Amino acid sequence: MLVVRVLKYGVTGSLLGSSALWLHYNSWDPVDSTVGLVRIGRAVVTVAKIAVDYKSTLSQAPAGTPEYAQLKSACHLRSAERLYQLCCANRGCYIKVGQHIGALDYLLPTEYVQTMKVLHSKAPQSSLEEIHQVLREDLGKEPLEVFSSFDEQPLGAASLAQVHRATLHDGTEVAVKVQHPKVQDQSKVDLKTMDLLVRIVAKLFPDFQFLWLSDEAKKNLPRELDFLQEGQNCEKVEQILKKYRYLRVPKIYWELSTKRVLTMEFCQGGQINDRQYMDENAINVNEVTRNLGKLYSEMIFVQGFIHCDPHPGNVLVRKTADSGTEIVLLDHGLYQTLTDEFRLDYSQLWQAILGADVKGIEEYSKRLGAGKMYGLLACMVSARSWAALTKGIDKTPLSEGEDNEVKEYAARLIPQISDLLNRVPRQMLLLFKTNDLLRGIEHALNCRANASSFINMSRCCVLAVSNHQLKTTTKWTERVKISLSRSITLWKIDFYEFFLWLTTTAVVQWICTPITRLNN
Repeated sequence: MLVVRVLKYGVTGSLLGSSALWLHYNSWDPVDSTVGLVRIGRAVVTVAKIAVDYKSTLSQAPAGTPEYAQLKSACHLRSAERLYQLCCANRGCYIKVGQHIGALDYLLPTEYVQTMKVLHSKAPQSSLEEIHQVLREDLGKEPLEVFSSFDEQPLGAASLAQVHRATLHDGTEVAVKVQHPKVQDQSKVDLKTMDLLVRIVAKLFPDFQFLWLSDEAKKNLPRELDFLQEGQNCEKVEQILKKYRYLRVPKIYWELSTKRVLTMEFCQGGQINDRQYMDENAINVNEVTRNLGKLYSEMIFVQGFIHCDPHPGNVLVRKTADSGTEIVLLDHGLYQTLTDEFRLDYSQLWQAILGADVKGIEEYSKRLGAGKMYGLLACMVSARSWAALTKGIDKTPLSEGEDNEVKEYAARLIPQISDLLNRVPRQMLLLFKTNDLLRGIEHALNCRANASSFINMSRCCVLAVSNHQLKTTTKWTERVKISLSRSITLWKIDFYEFFLWLTTTAVVQWICTPITRLNN
């Protein structure tokens, strides 16, 4: 007990002292935020408790033993619960980072991921008066001067803002996204605090390097707090994906929008993971997941401009007047723009994965910074086992056993995964989150990793690589050769897609059934 006390007070004292010095020399003024010290105190004490818990718990059994694994899992769960309580208490960007952790299946311990997932549905809610005050400050008018009605209860509350349904004086229904009033000021201190604590933890536990998490928060949070940027993202993605008629994004009312207020078209629909809603409205689940896959393959491999927050509350589905189906994409605050070099390497990595090309996987993983951990990167990108990758993931259906194997494997390799996440380009990090959220949707709809998703990815990878080759060559003979090769490859993919469709039709199954019986 004496050792634990020494550890507890020593670590806590070090964290508090380091935090005070670091914030002082980074020009933080506690007068600017009356609750700043309280928030910092909560964070420091929480991290100190977690550090002491790990130090004392993991010393109770030899590494690699079953007892050690059980102790570590229990410690993960206790620590995750402490972080969850911290996020709920400090709110704002703490909840945002917690939600990010909750989206990283296969990359972080299950105990952390499952605990933090709850934050997607337990975000804080500002009072109506606080929301009205933001509207007065930013729009320069009383809310009822701008809107003929404004719902008291929000449609939804998130870590940084909440959305209310309202009606303009001409009768137009709109959704009004209003930023929580204190988030802007608190975020500056919170980001500095988190950055410091992550660096201290890295010193105390060299195997757990989570600087990437702090770096991503510092880069992305200021963008998400600028609602004018979100409106621009919304219009840009609508433009670059206009060929997909089934995509709908809300119209932005710019005259009623500021950095903290975003007024947009009100869009109805069911969440994309709501199977019951789809059944009740005669919406084809396979068609929806296929179309969502097309949208994201186009964004990732061809356009290099990606909506990175596709959790179910941000993706709606609905029937149109002509009995078609629309996908409504909401919340355009978090986007990742890929460089052409990264997009090309990532496309070629996926081509290698889809083709079970081990040499290609090694080459393009190394180009993305994986080094000797190329197999680990490929497994993290695809969320499949190495055995499935070498056989061909389009030929090896994902089983529950393999899914559990991947998660257990990831839990044992946390230090290596942390190291890899610090090595790969920062553009990769939001792609991991996006991929995991999309897989979560597929899992909820029970249509994970079907053949059509691989076909869409293959088609977009071919387009990405060939478009790059056409841009970088001036010889007309080479351009003809590239165009011809692309056409042939795309024709093969189209033929394979037609073949898959044909084998599932009722007529073919009716013909094949008696033949199969005769053979048996």
